Amino acid sequence: MADLTPTPDRPGLHVSKPTPNTPATGSAVCHCGASATATGDSQVKALVDGYTANHGSAHNRAGR
Repeated sequence: MADLTPTPDRPGLHVSKPTPNTPATGSAVCHCGASATATGDSQVKALVDGYTANHGSAHNRAGR
């Protein structure tokens, strides 16, 4: 399987939760230079919500 972790050269969002009993992990890198990681289901949800609202394709919608 390919490494799906986002990098400055390949920005994006990656979330993993291998089993229902394993805490989720997530990482995000935006083309604007922002990056973040999270561990735990609620923290990863907050990471996804923040990335979706403020980075990635949100830059295109807001014209930033």
